[in-house]
Amino acid sequence: MASRKTLREDGCAPGEHTPAKRQPVLDDAAAARAAAIFRVLGDASRVRLIGLLMDGDRCVGDLASIAAAPMSTVSQQLRLLRAESIVGRRRVGKHVYYTLADPRVASWVRDAMRARQ
Repeated sequence: MASRKTLREDGCAPGEHTPAKRQPVLDDAAAARAAAIFRVLGDASRVRLIGLLMDGDRCVGDLASIAAAPMSTVSQQLRLLRAESIVGRRRVGKHVYYTLADPRVASWVRDAMRARQ
């Protein structure tokens, strides 16, 4: 008759593998930062704005016109993206131009779109 293995609480038999002895990939602060970024990117209208900025810098008026949204709404969305350092801004005269602060953001959006295909 075959003997039964005694399983630990994690479902592994003793000696089946050695536990990992490395540090977590993300510490608490890094995990919180990543979660904040994903929370901001979890809104379709903000992702659309990022998509528009992937083509280059744009002022709020242009973004609002293309997105067919009120300027105040677009400004609020950009404020949230800026708070997480996803977009940056620069003033030229009366206009404020927004740009992607980190080119990796464009890659994240492209990768997310490819994952859904």
